[in-house]
Amino acid sequence: MKGATALGIQKTIKALSDPIRREILELLKGGRLSAGDIAEKFSVSAPAVSKHLSILREADLIRDTREGKYIFYELNTSVLEEVMLWMSSLRGDKNDQEKS
Repeated sequence: MKGATALGIQKTIKALSDPIRREILELLKGGRLSAGDIAEKFSVSAPAVSKHLSILREADLIRDTREGKYIFYELNTSVLEEVMLWMSSLRGDKNDQEKS
């Protein structure tokens, strides 16, 4: 695995390790949401939610778009697909396992 890809996967796994961040991703499956809409779903402070959003953005799991005074977030599924492909490659080819 190349260094840049390994670093990206490391950031992704770190971002996915927190249950609040995983829940934010679940919320965004339904479509884009404003930061305020996301924050109101949690019992933690708005700055804490902002930090979670920042970590997800740094891992490239979400994208943000500013519209006026609002910031909207949406999933970046291409990164999740890349991680899923890498993880499935760890299992190896089924034929390879049968030969062992």
